[in-house]
Amino acid sequence: MRSNTELKRHNLLIGGECVEPGGREYSTILDPATEKPIAMVAQGTAEDVDRAVQVARAALKPWNAIRAAERGRILMRFSELLRTHQDELAELESLDAGKPIAGVQRQDVPAAIDTLAYYAGWCDKINGQVIPARPDALTYTVREPVGVVAAIVPWNFPLMIGMWKIAPALACGCTLIVKPAELTPLSALMIGQLALEAGVPPGVLNIVTGKGSIVGDALVTHPGIDKVTFTGSPSVGRGIMQGAAGNFKHVTLELGGKSANVIFADANLDKAARAAASGIFFNAGQVCSAGSRVLVQRAVYNDVVERLAARARSITIGNPSLHETKMGPLISSKQMKTVLNYIDIGKSEGASVVTGGRRSGESGYFVEPTVFADVEHEMRISQEEIFGPVASVIPFEDEADAARIANGTPFSLAAGVWSADIGRVHRMAAALRAGTVWINTYGYTDVRLPWGGSGDSGFGREHGDTAIETFTEPKSVWLSLAQ
Repeated sequence: MRSNTELKRHNLLIGGECVEPGGREYSTILDPATEKPIAMVAQGTAEDVDRAVQVARAALKPWNAIRAAERGRILMRFSELLRTHQDELAELESLDAGKPIAGVQRQDVPAAIDTLAYYAGWCDKINGQVIPARPDALTYTVREPVGVVAAIVPWNFPLMIGMWKIAPALACGCTLIVKPAELTPLSALMIGQLALEAGVPPGVLNIVTGKGSIVGDALVTHPGIDKVTFTGSPSVGRGIMQGAAGNFKHVTLELGGKSANVIFADANLDKAARAAASGIFFNAGQVCSAGSRVLVQRAVYNDVVERLAARARSITIGNPSLHETKMGPLISSKQMKTVLNYIDIGKSEGASVVTGGRRSGESGYFVEPTVFADVEHEMRISQEEIFGPVASVIPFEDEADAARIANGTPFSLAAGVWSADIGRVHRMAAALRAGTVWINTYGYTDVRLPWGGSGDSGFGREHGDTAIETFTEPKSVWLSLAQ
C-alpha cells in the first residue's frame, strides 16, 4: 500500500512564483483508493484570481513578442520535460485520481506529451489569407491570440484534458489561468513548474487551485478573461455560459455523455463485447464518452449480455499502483454514493442486475463493474449520465430502431457501431447524432481529430486545427492601392 508520509503543502503558481492563497486556507486531498490524506493544497480566493488575471494580461505582449518558431521550440522543450518526468507524472496522476498506473502510463501521459508536441509544431504555421476582394486594395487576414484564457479542468483526466487546453492556447500566443479540479490538482501544479523550466515566461501559465464556487466563478465572471474552456457537467456548463455573458467571453464546453455502443447481429461479437466492456469500465466509467448504453440487436441480445457480464466479472479491481489492477476506485465518496444510488434506481425501474451492483471492499471508493439487462430506453439509467462502471444493455430491432434509441437522449458526444455490413455502418454513422462515431472499435481519440459534441454534450471542438481557431481571432486588413 502507499506510504503515509508527512503531507506536502502546495501553493498557487502565479507569475512564476509559488504563493500562499490570500485566505491562507488549504484543503486536504484524499487518495480515493484508501481514503487517506496525501497532500494539502491552497484554496484560492477571488483576489488570487484577480492577481493571476493581471499577471497573465501583462504577460500577453511579451509572450507574443517571441518569434513563433522560438515559441514552438519552448513548447517542444516542455514536451520533452514531460517525457523526462513521465514516471513521476504517472505515479502522481494515479495517486491523486485513483487511476490504475498501467492505464495512466499507456494513455494519459503519452497523450499529454503528444498533444504538447503536436501544438509546438503549430506555432509558426498559424497563417492568415490574402483575399482578392478588389483590384485597388490589398486585403488579407491574420490570426491573433484570443487573449487571457481560463481553463477549467475536470477530475477524470486531469493531466490529459488539462494539456488539451494548455497546449493549443500557448501555441496560439494566449496566456492562461488553469483551475484544476478541486479533487485532483497535483499534476497541474507539477505541469506549471515544468513549463517554467522549459522556458515559458513567468505569468504565461498560472495555476490557481480551489473550489469551483469561488475560483471557478471568479474566473468565469472576471472582465479580464477573454475565453473560458471547460470540461465537466452540463449543469456547471450552463452556469459558465451565464457568467461569461458579462463581457461576452468566448466559451468552449465539453460536457456530458450517454454514448450508445450499437452492436448488430452480424458483428464480431467477441470483439464487440470486449470493446464494450472497455468502453464502460475503463477509468471506472468516469469518462465523458463512456459507452454506457450498449444497444444490441435482439437476435444476439442474450449472447452479448453474457459475454459482457463475463468480462465484467474478470476485471481486477484494487490498488491503482499495482500494474495488474484494471479498475480503480471512483473519485470520491460523493461519486460512489451517486453511482450506487443509480444502481438502486435501475433495480426499482425493473432492470435486472446480471453482475455487480455493489460496493467493493470496505475502504476506498470502489464499485463493482455492473451490467444491467432488460433495460428500457425510457429508464433513468438509460437517459441520465451515471459516470460510473454501470452498463445498460438495451435491445433493438433494426437500423431505424437503433438510431431512434441511440439519438434519444440530450447528449451527442460519441457513439459506436459494430457490423460486418459496410453499407450499414456508413448509414448508421450518418444517422447517429454524435461528434465522434467509432466503427468496429470504441473509445480512441487523437489530438489530430476534432473532439466535442452538441446539446447537453456542449459546443465547440478541441484538438486539431479546430483548436487553433478557437484560441485565435481573425483580423481583416484592408490596404488601399489607389493612386
